[in-house]
Amino acid sequence: MENFRYYNPTKIIFGKNTIPQIGPVIKKHGFRKILMLAGQGSIRKNGVYEQAAKSLKSAGIKSVELWGVRPNPVLAKAKEAIRVAKKNKVEAILAVGGGSVIDSAKASAAGVFLRDLWDAFEDKVRIEKALPLFTVLTVSGSASEMNQWAVVTNEAEKKKWSIGSDALFPRVSIIDPSVQMSLPWKQTVFGAVDALAHLMENYFLGRDQETSMALAEALMRTIMKLVDKLQHSPEDYDSRANLVWAAGLAHSGIAAAAMRGGDWASHGIQHGVSALHPELAHGAGLAVIFPAWILQVRKSNPITFQRWARNVMQSRNIEDAVYKFRTKLAKWRAPVWLSDLGIHAREIKAIAQNACQQELGILKKLSRKDVESILKRTHKPTDKIK
Repeated sequence: MENFRYYNPTKIIFGKNTIPQIGPVIKKHGFRKILMLAGQGSIRKNGVYEQAAKSLKSAGIKSVELWGVRPNPVLAKAKEAIRVAKKNKVEAILAVGGGSVIDSAKASAAGVFLRDLWDAFEDKVRIEKALPLFTVLTVSGSASEMNQWAVVTNEAEKKKWSIGSDALFPRVSIIDPSVQMSLPWKQTVFGAVDALAHLMENYFLGRDQETSMALAEALMRTIMKLVDKLQHSPEDYDSRANLVWAAGLAHSGIAAAAMRGGDWASHGIQHGVSALHPELAHGAGLAVIFPAWILQVRKSNPITFQRWARNVMQSRNIEDAVYKFRTKLAKWRAPVWLSDLGIHAREIKAIAQNACQQELGILKKLSRKDVESILKRTHKPTDKIK
């Protein structure tokens, strides 16, 4: 069992009709003027914006609004938020949306105190301070509502990189699972795939971390069971609520204890894909890449990969487990092959080159040729998944 440090100070307020608490929560923390960061308008349609805005007003909180954060959030938007925050002298940031909005809010909160925000992504400076963060979650998957990580794309340099700091934990996150009932099915699936990937990035480094590994296995089985249920009964609140909570736990740090920080090669390769194809959902890319990564590196920790096959996928061997995993993803209508993403094989070298701008892999250090080999494993075989 490895030594580890676990820290998660985020307070979660979970359940139906909890969004109106956001104003009193921010007021209780002593803030009177905030920047509210939002996406491209969906919160106006599902009633979340109305609830949050009314709550802020009733609590006497002044709110400066900035809209337009897109999926696969970009550095330019974070810099715009920094300018707005400084100009209006806000005291805190409220992110109302999914992981992209929250990641943008984290980057902006840190950037207010940095000369150049991108320096933090390139590890040239450490993030020691950030504006206080609050969130109202509308899409689950990234667990950004309860962790210290953020991912942003520098479009000019084609780099999709991450930052992390204890200063980036949200103070309070409000999670009302009922607002996710109206999500398009693909967003539920991609969020679930992202959560599964977070668990697997840590799990496959495991050997004797029994508690963390058993917790990860239980969460993986639970997520798959709940997505199956929601595919048949999309209005099932209890299944939705349990999936939302499982997705948060998947990347809250609790299942990563003693796992050496995780591997994150599959995420790195996916970032290489979406840096060149920002229109692709993060979970969509992971659905294609992660099974191929398993097949490529399974010999680096065969006992644990076999354990995953047996305990999570109920399979006799790793190859069969990967087949079952891909079959389940296909059943959920997720992409499973590179061509499903609309990406041609001729792009493999460019994707690998982009991904390898940063070092990839802990379980196995990946060269550019390794990444190309993984991407070649995403070619659709002759025997298609039914």
